[in-house]
Amino acid sequence: MTDFVLHERITDSKDWATILFVFCFVLIAANRSVFGVRFAEFSKLALSNKYIKIYKDSGNMTSSFTISFFFVQLVSFSFFIQFLLSYFGSSSKYNLITFVQIFTFLSFFILSKYLTEKIIATSFNIEEFNDQFNLMKVNYRTYIGLVLLPLNAILFYNSNPSPFVVYTILALIIMGSLYSYIVSLKTYQNLMLGKLFYFILYLCTLEIAPYYFMYYWFTKS
Repeated sequence: MTDFVLHERITDSKDWATILFVFCFVLIAANRSVFGVRFAEFSKLALSNKYIKIYKDSGNMTSSFTISFFFVQLVSFSFFIQFLLSYFGSSSKYNLITFVQIFTFLSFFILSKYLTEKIIATSFNIEEFNDQFNLMKVNYRTYIGLVLLPLNAILFYNSNPSPFVVYTILALIIMGSLYSYIVSLKTYQNLMLGKLFYFILYLCTLEIAPYYFMYYWFTKS
């Protein structure tokens, strides 16, 4: 008598990704419709810092415009990280569970880092610098995430992306992040010089160390 062993057939679905992409694009369109002037200024962020000067109040951190785009940013970077893991053979880019894990980790990392910065800034009496510096970082990071979103869609539905394209996008993200830091430091250089010691401590403990440990964790595991 022949014994048959049944194996579960696991198929990777793209439906969840399509829903997320569509939702993010709808959210962008809604923000463009509701916040027309603000969105227009935000779209010029790579060419001008006028948006930073207009919306520099710390209250903008909790506005619906910033929060909704923060969600889009998380989705965009989560897709790109999952794509990189898939590209280097560590995971599947169609795996919903992996995406949820990455999204959760990014959310926890960014929010816990933000809360820690608030506590330390209060202790060192540099709340003004911390609030404005954080808002500027969020704006530039959101801008990068929005630009990256359509590229994520192309990479996700393309089975064999060119290595040149992948590494070019990765290089542009790194360059954009460095550029945002340089602009932020230049903008608040007078404020930093007045509290130079605290700023150096802040930079080492909250801007360099977390990313180093995250890189170390990823490369070792």
